[in-house]
Amino acid sequence: MTFQPEKVEEFLYFFEHYKDQIRDFPGCSYLQVLKDVNNPHVIFSYSHWNEGFDLENYRNSELFQKIWPKTKEMFLSAPEAWSTMILHDLH
Repeated sequence: MTFQPEKVEEFLYFFEHYKDQIRDFPGCSYLQVLKDVNNPHVIFSYSHWNEGFDLENYRNSELFQKIWPKTKEMFLSAPEAWSTMILHDLH
């Protein structure tokens, strides 16, 4: 997510309020927020969901409806999202 530079701290504060509720959402097993080292107003939310439908349930939830509209107001450009899967476990 690319934020308006002046909105980064506001987003981080806002996210701090909701992070535990997202982590506790059924099917979420991991949540982290990362900042691009070369572009400080690019923020990634990195999460693990047990199943694809768990993520869809979150995206259709009342909680997401509280978070997403406010977050979108702070964007500088359209967000990108990826869903990935492990091809090879290197452990």
